[in-house]
Amino acid sequence: MTAAATPAASPATTGEQPGVRLARSRRNAELSLLLLAMVLVAAYGATVEATMLDTVTPDFWIPAAALGAVFLGLHLVIRFLAPFADPALLPAVALLNGLGVGFLRRLDLGEAVPTEREGLAVFAGTGGRQLAWTLVSVILAAGLLVILRDHRSASRYAYTLGLAGIVLVMIPAVLPDRFSEINGAKLWIKFGDTFSIQPGEFAKLALLVFFAYYLVRKREVLSLASRRFLGIDFPRGRDLGPVVVVWLISLLVLVFEKDLGTSLLYFGMFVVTLYIATERVSWLIIGLVLFFGGAYLAYILGDLVGGPFANFYLRAEIWLDPFADPHNDGYQLVQGLLALGTGGLFGAGPGGGQPGLLPEVQNDFIFAGLGEEIGLFGLSALLVIYLLIVERGLRAALAVRDSFGKLVAGGLAFTLGLQVFVIVGGISKLIPLTGQTTPFLSAGGSSLMANWLLIAVLLRVSDGAHRPVTGGGGTARPSGGPPEQLHGAPTEVIRP
Repeated sequence: MTAAATPAASPATTGEQPGVRLARSRRNAELSLLLLAMVLVAAYGATVEATMLDTVTPDFWIPAAALGAVFLGLHLVIRFLAPFADPALLPAVALLNGLGVGFLRRLDLGEAVPTEREGLAVFAGTGGRQLAWTLVSVILAAGLLVILRDHRSASRYAYTLGLAGIVLVMIPAVLPDRFSEINGAKLWIKFGDTFSIQPGEFAKLALLVFFAYYLVRKREVLSLASRRFLGIDFPRGRDLGPVVVVWLISLLVLVFEKDLGTSLLYFGMFVVTLYIATERVSWLIIGLVLFFGGAYLAYILGDLVGGPFANFYLRAEIWLDPFADPHNDGYQLVQGLLALGTGGLFGAGPGGGQPGLLPEVQNDFIFAGLGEEIGLFGLSALLVIYLLIVERGLRAALAVRDSFGKLVAGGLAFTLGLQVFVIVGGISKLIPLTGQTTPFLSAGGSSLMANWLLIAVLLRVSDGAHRPVTGGGGTARPSGGPPEQLHGAPTEVIRP
């Protein structure tokens, strides 16, 4: 005679609300990973001091502790306001941000007089300013989570955000060079000699919300095929209008703001979002042909005409042969390549390189400066962390049920990955140099604030994707459910 099986305890019998256990486990995992990230940041700071000072000061842990306190505050906001959000996003971004602060303090130590390095204040220099910008950026991200309780509510302001994005993109182009140009690119708004902002960093967020809203409403029309060529269905000619408009805007950015990276970022963001909405490879092919055709045309015009095309032509020439003028025009790229080559597989060790020889190492070339000290293996680890963030964003896009959320999360994840590709590709001579900053690593407030806002939106979409809802029978099921095919979803944006 067998004993009767004991029924398993259910949430109803234990008094536990559906999803509470899932939320608690996600947040506890996030907290554990966050603590591990801050330990790694502290270890990096200690290694830098041991190499450069031949000792480890009693204050080596303070930057990591300050960052840990800031990120812990955001963790608490997520725990209460987005408990079902992906637990890997915050620790991964915190690690990148912390290593960026640590490397900037390493640059401050390198610039100081050797006899005064040990007494350099923790919150001084570029590293100290980056700590302050991190605090501001995390507060903005937390504020966005407080205000934006449902990602779908952002669609109500799509046209306003679209107009704001266009204005932010165009402001540097119309300003005189002395108010907007740094290192040949007109991407900034300068207030005197000490403060500047890069409005394009915020424009990408506003424009993506508009793109997502527009494509959700128009994707059925944009999905219609006109003719089939080489096994690929191409859209009707009349539906090319939006792509041509965005292409023209990206070319204007390329010509008048003198930056290939920003132009590629905006156009690539739109084309990939269009592909996610329609699931047609033909849009990717059309986008690539339009962009590279336009870039080549700008290069030819730069050679023949000059004028507004001259800057892009010069950058392309430096890219083709930086060693033709290694002491003048090609100096920055040549020094970056030498730094990467000097680093080899394992690098010179934190604090053991000479990143101070690199122009703009704190901004555009921070990846090359890090590469000299942590080597190919270390850079590969950083790229894996970026890949993890992009993958988690795409996972949120797959899990969320509404079409607007899919496009926003997918577009933001791709935009972050594309920005990393643009800057790393320029440093490694894969593409011409750009004025883009490395997300979460480079010094500067505009990029840091905009990218932390991007992470906040991904956290909000991820929370909505995994938040349990009550079905008809009273049982809990994830709101994300099985990944839904976007093409078959309703065309209207679901309102909260």
